[in-house]
Amino acid sequence: MRALRRFTVRASLPEPLAALGTLATNLRWTWHPPTQELFASVDPQTWERVGNDPLRLLAQVPVSRLEALAGDENFLSRTRTIAEDLHHYLTAPRWYQRRQEETNQRRAAGGNDPLLPDSVAYFSMEFGVTEALPNYSGGLGVLAGDHLKASSDLGVPLIGVGLLYRSGYFRQSLSLDGWQVEHYPVLDPRGLPLELLTEPSGAPILVHVAMPGGRVLRARIWRAQVGRVPLLLLDSDVEDNDEDLRGVTDRLYGGDQDHRIRQEILAGIGGVRAVRTFCELTGHPRPEVFHTNEGHAGFLGLERIRELINGEGLDFDQALTAVRAGTVFTTHTPVPAGIDRFPVDLVRHYFGQDVLLPGVDTQRVLALGAEDNPGMFNMAHMGLRLAQRANGVSQLHGRVSRAMFRGLWPEFDTEEVPIGSVTNGVHGPTWAAGEISKLLGESSVDGGAGALGLEPVSDSLLWELRCSLRTRLVEEVRRRVRAAWLQRGASALELGWTESVFDPEVLTVGFARRVPTYKRLTLMLRDPERLRALLLHPQRPVQLVVAGKSHPADDGGKALIQQIVRFADDAGVRHRIVFLPDYDMSMARYLYWGCDVWLNNPMRPLEACGTSGMKAALNGGLNLSIRDGWWDEFYDGSNGWAIPTADGVTDPTRRDDLEAAALYELLGGQVAPLFYDRGEDGVPSGWMAMVRHTLATLGPAVQASRMVREYVETYYAPAAQSAASVCRDGHAGARELTAYRARVAAAWPAVSVVDSGTAVNGSGGPRLGVPLRVWARVHLGGLDPSEVDVQAVIGRVGDSDELHDVVTAPMRHTGDGGYEADVPLPHAGSVGYTVRVLPKHPLLATPAELGRVALPR
Repeated sequence: MRALRRFTVRASLPEPLAALGTLATNLRWTWHPPTQELFASVDPQTWERVGNDPLRLLAQVPVSRLEALAGDENFLSRTRTIAEDLHHYLTAPRWYQRRQEETNQRRAAGGNDPLLPDSVAYFSMEFGVTEALPNYSGGLGVLAGDHLKASSDLGVPLIGVGLLYRSGYFRQSLSLDGWQVEHYPVLDPRGLPLELLTEPSGAPILVHVAMPGGRVLRARIWRAQVGRVPLLLLDSDVEDNDEDLRGVTDRLYGGDQDHRIRQEILAGIGGVRAVRTFCELTGHPRPEVFHTNEGHAGFLGLERIRELINGEGLDFDQALTAVRAGTVFTTHTPVPAGIDRFPVDLVRHYFGQDVLLPGVDTQRVLALGAEDNPGMFNMAHMGLRLAQRANGVSQLHGRVSRAMFRGLWPEFDTEEVPIGSVTNGVHGPTWAAGEISKLLGESSVDGGAGALGLEPVSDSLLWELRCSLRTRLVEEVRRRVRAAWLQRGASALELGWTESVFDPEVLTVGFARRVPTYKRLTLMLRDPERLRALLLHPQRPVQLVVAGKSHPADDGGKALIQQIVRFADDAGVRHRIVFLPDYDMSMARYLYWGCDVWLNNPMRPLEACGTSGMKAALNGGLNLSIRDGWWDEFYDGSNGWAIPTADGVTDPTRRDDLEAAALYELLGGQVAPLFYDRGEDGVPSGWMAMVRHTLATLGPAVQASRMVREYVETYYAPAAQSAASVCRDGHAGARELTAYRARVAAAWPAVSVVDSGTAVNGSGGPRLGVPLRVWARVHLGGLDPSEVDVQAVIGRVGDSDELHDVVTAPMRHTGDGGYEADVPLPHAGSVGYTVRVLPKHPLLATPAELGRVALPR
C-alpha cells in the first residue's frame, strides 16, 4: 500500500538531553568533529546507517537508549561542554567584530577607513552545506555553502537566501548499459535541519509574489542555521497555491524556461521580501549590502528599486543609483552559453502588468537585461547593470569576464572593464580529513599555520597517513562499486570480483565533477590502449576513480558518462578504473582524502575556478591539471603538474588529441615514476617533498576564510560605504549622483579633446624615465572641470598604433580648456600617447562606471 501523505515526526528528547536538539539543528556540527563524535557515541551503528545525520539519528535511536543516556553523567557532561562551546562560538567576538572595532578606532582618530556593514544578504540559487540538506547540484552550491561556513567562522554578519527544493537535485544511478538514470526523492522539510518561520499564533509566515492573471505565488520561509549565519529558504509547496505554483520549488534546475523564470522571480523578489520579514521578526540588522552569487537571483535588485520608489519617493534612476551602490555581483560563467537568458516576451509577461513590481516601468526593467539580440533578456547583463561592483572567481576568470562583457563598456580597453576577481576558496574544516587536522593542527586547515604545522611531522609519518587515507578510499570504492552493480541488476553471486577492486598500494587518481562538454570527462579515453597500458603497468600501475552527474536534459553529457562506464566495465581493467554513480558531498570527501592525484582537464579558459582540486590539496593530494581557473594562478611547479595546452589550435579534435597525449606523457613519464621511487624505508621522498610543499603553500591560499576576507575588504566594506553615502539625508547622495549622470549624458556628445601635443623636458630627446610634458585643449560641453578627469595615456605602440602596457596620469587644469601633465617615459622603444576625458564624481566606484570616455577626434 502507498501512503496518502508522508510526514516526519521529530524525536522527543528527555529533558537532560535537550541540548542535543540544538546541536543537531545548528549546522556547525557539519564541520565540528567533537559534535560529530558526540552524536556517533549515541549509537554508532545507527549513526553509520543514517549517514551521519544527527536529526535522523535522534529519530531512529531506541527510546531506551536515550533514557539511558539521560542518566549517564559522563555523556551529559560531554554534551554540556559541547553546548557551551557552541554558545561561545555563536556569541563571542570573532575576526569581523575585531576588524570593526579597529576600523572604528581608526575613524575616531581621523582615518577614512570604510565602515564594515552590519549585515550582508547573500543570494544563491543553491547551497551545498551538507548532504543532510540536499539543496545543491555541484560546485556553485558547495561554494555558496563554504561561503556561509567561512563567514560564520569569521563572524561576518551574513544572511543566506535561496530556495528549498522538495526533490533537491536528482539522485543518479546507472542502467545496465551505463546510461545515467535520474531519481527525484521527495524531501519533507520537517525531517531536515530547518525551522519554519511562523506568526506568534504558529501559522507559517508567507511571502507573496504576484503572478500574471491576478494569481499569487505564496512561499513559506524555512531557516537553516549555519553556525552564526541564518540561511532562509523559500518553499512554494503551499496548499493555497495553484497546483502549478506549488511546483515552482520542486526541483533544482528543472523544468522549462517558464518554470525557471518563476523560480528566479521567487528567489530574487521573494527573497528580498523574506529578508525584510526575517529582520522584522528577529531584530536582525537590515542588510546594507546585497551579494548576488550568479545572475539567477538578479531580480532582487528590481524589488529593492520598487521599495525605494514606493517607500522613499525616489524616481527609477535615483532608486537604481541607490541599489547599485550596495550591490555586489559575482559571475561564475566563462562562456556566453552559460548565462541565463529569457525571451523578452516572457519577461514582459511577468513584469508587464504593474502587479509584480507596482510603480516600476517595465521598459526600464527590459533595458537592464538588454543584449545584442533584441529578443532576449540577459540575466548577467542585468546583474552587472544593477551592481556597482562585480567580480569573477579567479584571476584568469576575471580577465575572461572583462573580455566577455566588454560590450557593456565599449569605449574602454578590456583591462579597464570594471570587473575584478576574488579567487574561490574552500572551507578547510569541512574538507580536510580529521587525521590531517589532528596531525597538523586545527589552524592549518583553516589557513592559519601553513608550513609551521608541518615542521615536526616526519616524511614517514605523513606517508603513513596518506596511505591510510588511500586505504579508506579503496574500501569505500569497493562498497560503492558493489552497490552500483546490484542497482544495475547484477546478482550478488557474480560480484565476488568487487572485493578486489583497487589496491591500497597503487597510485590513485581522482576525477569527479559535473559533466558538461568543456570539462572533457572522456579526454582520458582519447587513446584507450594507452590508458589501458597506464592502468596495467607491471611496475607502476595507476588506478582511476571517476564520478560526476550530467544535467538531466544533457544527453551529450550522459553519452560521455556511458563511454567511461563501458570502458570501466571491461573485465580486463575494472579492477583499476571505476565510475561511481551519485556523486555528492559524502562521496567527495573520500575522494579528496584518499586520492594521490587530482585530475582536471577542462578546455582552457572555460573553467571559471574549479574548487575540487583545492579540497584535494588540503589533504596532501597533488594536482594534475590544465592551467585553468584557480590552478592558473596557484601552480608553482612544485605543487603538482600543469598539463600543456594546445593554445592556438582551432580544431577541437586535434586539440583534444594533443592535450590527451600530454596527459598520458605526464602521468606515465613523471607522476607515476615519482610516486613509485621509494627509499629504503619505503617512503617516496621526492613525492613527499611535493606533498609537504602543497600542504604548506596551498593549504592557506585555498581557504574560504581567505576568500571571504577578500570579499569583506574589497567589496562589502566599499559597497557599504557607497550605500551609506547615497542613502543618508533622505537619499541626497542618490539624487546628486543621478543628477550628475544626467548632466554627463546630456553634455557628453560635445565633450572632446580639441588639440594636444608633447614636449620633452631637458635636452637630448626622449629617454627612459625622462618626464614628457603632455598638453591638451579640451572642450567640456558645459561640464565643470571638477566633473571630469582629463588623463594623459602613454604606452607601447605596434604597427596598428594601438597602445598597450599603458601608464595614465591625471592632467592639471591650466584654465581656458587647457590641461597639462609631466609623465616619466615608462618604456624604451616605440612609444605613443593620447589624451582622454572621463567622468569624475566621488560616488562613482571606478572611472569606467558610466561607460563614457572622450578621445581625440
